[in-house]
Parts: sequence; structure tokens; C-alpha cells
Amino acid sequence: MQHAGIAALEDGAPTLARMRAAYAKRRTLLVDGLRKLGFGVPAVPQGAFYVFADARSFDTDSRRLAFDLLERAGVATAPGIDFGVAGEGFLRFCYAASEADLEEGLARLAAILRTR
Repeated sequence: MQHAGIAALEDGAPTLARMRAAYAKRRTLLVDGLRKLGFGVPAVPQGAFYVFADARSFDTDSRRLAFDLLERAGVATAPGIDFGVAGEGFLRFCYAASEADLEEGLARLAAILRTR
């Protein structure tokens, strides 16, 4: 195990650079897509792989909205209320998925949100 860690530290920079670029592209895709759908994204994430989006234009009850999107669109989000009272009205989206899956999720959200 220690040899693998040493190898990763010594030779892993190109792989790390590719991974960071891929996540940056996915982050941009998701943030831009959510904004086009009408979500507010007050802060573009700089770490991890989650976007905390203001969904109050769709529903002020984040748990109800999260379950509705899961049921009707097949898109899983985390309700903001799960992160404390200040998170109510927000949804957390994850971009640790392929670009194709993110695009599919955004398309599904678009179809459902038009009917809300």
C-alpha cells in the first residue's frame, strides 16, 4: 500500500490534472444548466462535487420538491433542509457523474419543471 501511495505522489500529477479538468467541465455544465432552468446558484463550488442551488422559485419546501423530482423525473437531489434551517428552499445536486448523465438529468428536470 505504501508503495502505491508513493507512486501516486511521484507520478500521479497528469492523472490528477485530467480528473480536475473533467470535474471542472462537469461543474460548469451543471451550474449553467441549473441556471438556465431557473435555479439560483449563488456560489460556484470550489471544492467537492456538489452544487447548492436555490430552488425557491419552484417550491419553498425543499423536501417536497426533492421527492417530487425523484418521483416524476427520476433525478435524485438532497433537500436543503437536511443541511439546516438556512438550507430550506435549496437543493444539493452532485456532479460526480458522467457528462451524459448530467445532460440527461437536466433534460428530465426541464420537462418536469415546465409543468410545475
